[in-house]
Amino acid sequence: MIEINRSERAGRHERAILVGVILPEFDGNPEDPLEEIRGLAETASLQVAGTMLQKRQQVDIATYIGSGKVDELKELVEAHEADVVVFDNDLGPGQTRNLEKALGVKVVDRTEVILDIFATHAKTHEAHLQVELAQLEYAMPRLKRMWTHLSRYKGGIGVRGPGEKQLEEDRRLVGHRIQELKAKLGKIQARKEREVAGRADVPTISLVGYTNAGKSTLMNALTGAGVLVEDMLFATLDTRTRKWRFKGGGAALLSDTVGFIRNLPHALVASFKATLEEARQADLLLHVVDASSPEAESQVRAVVEVLAELGLEDHPTLLVLNKADQVPDRSFLDVLRAHHRNSVTISAAKAEGLDRLEAAVREALLERELDAEVETGVSNGRVLAYLAQHAQIQDRAYDEDRVVLKCRIPRRCLNYLQENGVEVRSNGQRMYA
Repeated sequence: MIEINRSERAGRHERAILVGVILPEFDGNPEDPLEEIRGLAETASLQVAGTMLQKRQQVDIATYIGSGKVDELKELVEAHEADVVVFDNDLGPGQTRNLEKALGVKVVDRTEVILDIFATHAKTHEAHLQVELAQLEYAMPRLKRMWTHLSRYKGGIGVRGPGEKQLEEDRRLVGHRIQELKAKLGKIQARKEREVAGRADVPTISLVGYTNAGKSTLMNALTGAGVLVEDMLFATLDTRTRKWRFKGGGAALLSDTVGFIRNLPHALVASFKATLEEARQADLLLHVVDASSPEAESQVRAVVEVLAELGLEDHPTLLVLNKADQVPDRSFLDVLRAHHRNSVTISAAKAEGLDRLEAAVREALLERELDAEVETGVSNGRVLAYLAQHAQIQDRAYDEDRVVLKCRIPRRCLNYLQENGVEVRSNGQRMYA
């Protein structure tokens, strides 16, 4: 999406000016508002040459920053001989077009940077499909500006003049490709749902958290998985699942997932639903937090927002305060622990606190099942087969065309049963997903 010239990149990194517009709802680092976009730019192999900050009550419709700031930004671009301007905000197609015309250089926004990083880090066929879908959905309303670069998104679309007929044809081709990708990813997600649902005999745990919070390091410490650990944003895109054998006996399947970030593009969340299926189906989420970050609290909120977007706001979750060995002041931890009393403090890199984490996880997993009565029709073979696979059935009672099964069932199965019109009661109370 950034359309960085890869051959040029081999010679020298593109020089970038970072721009941040601080609006009233800003939830980043107040001491260094550009900290995160700087990390994103460096991960995208851009060389940060200069920065510009502006506080506004509302954005300028034409240029986002206003004509006076555009003139100031143009001087900054020329002084640093910059190749690209990177906004830590999401720009509209018209705003990007107006800025590029005024500045004479490429202008990209936060979403484009993230999409470029994802495109660079995608390794599997599934990840490539997911990134392409997110790129195309972002590009669709911007084709008038981006028509010369469409070959990057859709093989076969050449470099052609931006006539209205050609733009209409490009939109049709991109729209067709979007539907094709959604169909392919839908099949992948359905397969993953079956795979994950088939693990009812083993508890499943999913690591979630802000990007670079230490999820992969923790997975290695708990399972010896040998997952690649890099000090960069979005080092992990593809879900990995390994068996975590508890020292006290028993085991669970532990999955690592793509990291979240503040204002994670909605297109990415939607396209990565198949990858995040592990988290959606998990018995327990381990929300890993970089406790050494001054922005730990806002990062927690950002992850909670993405989880809510995935329908996981009420999912059983244990907060894990990682990197305790790197905390510059113990008061950091005291404040976080006060706000999150049920959290566990660890250092995955030094394997400290892992016994406490295991104990907390085992206790949380004890609450993952409930004794219940499930009532359905005797002809409902689909649900009966599902219960035979996922529940521990203790007794059956038949009444004409109905059957009541007494069983122990994972709480995560309630959603499936409710969607199929099945009544579940526990201790005489009707259960809801």
